[in-house]
Amino acid sequence: MSKSINLESDCPMNLTINILSGKWKLAILWHLSRGTIRFNELQRTLNNITQKTLTMQLRELERDEIICRKVYPESPPRVEYGLTKIGESMQPILSAMCEWGKDYKNLKG
Repeated sequence: MSKSINLESDCPMNLTINILSGKWKLAILWHLSRGTIRFNELQRTLNNITQKTLTMQLRELERDEIICRKVYPESPPRVEYGLTKIGESMQPILSAMCEWGKDYKNLKG
């Protein structure tokens, strides 16, 4: 079941949270920030994610124009995912989150 987002929100933070909420979305975006990736490779990289959950999270990110999906007319079909221009604009934020995580881990010892 897909959640609906309130794109009319007056608060930019609420809009951001609504778009990125989901257990796997930030991890998906982190992996896509390194380049395009196929569905099965992304699922293997994320270890514990189910196919259904990954599909749902990818569809929501695509709907919100954060990622793009490219289907190649082959048999079996090959599908690749990548960041859109909007998604690419998140790369500094993702990098900052990664650095913060490293710092936090070091501080906690």
